[in-house]
Amino acid sequence: MQRYILTGAPGAGKTVLIRGLERAGHAVVEEAATDLISLVTAQGVEEHWQHPSFIDDIVALQVWRQRRADRWPDELVFFDRSPICTWALSEFLGREPSEALKAEVARVEREAIYERRVFFVRNLGFVAPTEARRITFEDTLRFEVVHAEVYRQFGYELIDVPAAPPLERLEMVTGAVTTTP
Repeated sequence: MQRYILTGAPGAGKTVLIRGLERAGHAVVEEAATDLISLVTAQGVEEHWQHPSFIDDIVALQVWRQRRADRWPDELVFFDRSPICTWALSEFLGREPSEALKAEVARVEREAIYERRVFFVRNLGFVAPTEARRITFEDTLRFEVVHAEVYRQFGYELIDVPAAPPLERLEMVTGAVTTTP
């Protein structure tokens, strides 16, 4: 199974790209952090990122979703983020990566879970706030840099997906996958 990661800053258009891939018939795995944030926000948690278990809760959902996807018959699966992104989030928040996060990233590396080529979805020049996305555009730019640095630190090759209309981005991603041996 080929497992490709789509990553980038919040509001860069990853979810739109994932929806396009899904509509094109590809298997996709949703972003864990956004779903977790939506859940805890609905439960009345305001500053979810401050909670001590925030990072570990994201990791646990990522692990569960990745293992569930492993049972799918699909040869190609696209992931909206990965535990490497959660490492970048931990760094962005100024936290030491937790033991659970370290263990999961070590497993991901040891078992070669994801393709070494990662689709790095660039910012669109703005960010639209949502209930789950409460970050300024300036912070998304900083977060984008942290993401790139962390992925490179772990030895991943970033495939740049620049700001463009959704269909063009979709064609960039599918073209890069279909030309890969």
